[in-house]
Amino acid sequence: MTLTLDLSPELEQYLLQEASQRGLSVEVLALKLLTNAIVLNQKQTAAVDLLQSWIDDEDEAEQQETGQFLIQSLDSDRLSERKLFPAELKGITW
Repeated sequence: MTLTLDLSPELEQYLLQEASQRGLSVEVLALKLLTNAIVLNQKQTAAVDLLQSWIDDEDEAEQQETGQFLIQSLDSDRLSERKLFPAELKGITW
């Protein structure tokens, strides 16, 4: 597919400089930048979908168990003796 774009002078200058620095043609650089943006968007969408599926998971017991495991792991794997999640502050700060 052929695509014609009207670029601002600033964007045109940026593409010309970047292409020159990378030893690429402007067309190749523009295609690489566009491809990278699309791939990044797809990865972000996939990550958001995965997180949403975890949020929508209605297994409350499993979520509680996972939360307790995470809290215990974070508190036990510390250089300091100070707990991140002290029991006396449960329901107050966490």
